[in-house]
Amino acid sequence: MAATEDVVIEFEAPVETIGSRRLVRFPAQASAALPSRGQVAAEITVNGQEFGTVVEPDGRRGHWLPVDEVRDAVDATVVSVRVEPVKAWPEPVVPEDFAAALDAAPDLAGVWTDITPMARWEWVRWIGATRNPDTRVRRVEVALDKMRSGKRRPCCFDLSSCTDPELARSGKLIEP
Repeated sequence: MAATEDVVIEFEAPVETIGSRRLVRFPAQASAALPSRGQVAAEITVNGQEFGTVVEPDGRRGHWLPVDEVRDAVDATVVSVRVEPVKAWPEPVVPEDFAAALDAAPDLAGVWTDITPMARWEWVRWIGATRNPDTRVRRVEVALDKMRSGKRRPCCFDLSSCTDPELARSGKLIEP
């Protein structure tokens, strides 16, 4: 991935646990240095382990990073983080229900691959931003309908809110 600018953000932060998930909240200065209040594609280094991901908004003008899969953060209480925003977005992990719906809609294969990876992240976030299974089923259906009508992104969606239903309440990352 190519860097968006010569912006490199470095900080140390405590590892927090919310439910069964582990994450790191960005200090205010680090979040302010990012190019967006919403999601930001970045090359990340946590305690020496490098990976590409998307930094998530916390709904309070800040950001957070999941560290569940960072082997050196599993038992750490504080981690060293290096963030380099990039222009090229990684592909999102498409949830099984949405992937199955896309597979069952061959007319949308070209639409899905033609929209930007950033927009694909937005669809995945919007579909996953509910605890209600009926709402989720409806969002998958609506996503397909919207794409068929030419929509490239979900509408009426606050991109700076925290949308992980396990970690958020009212669009804000839960406080520890």
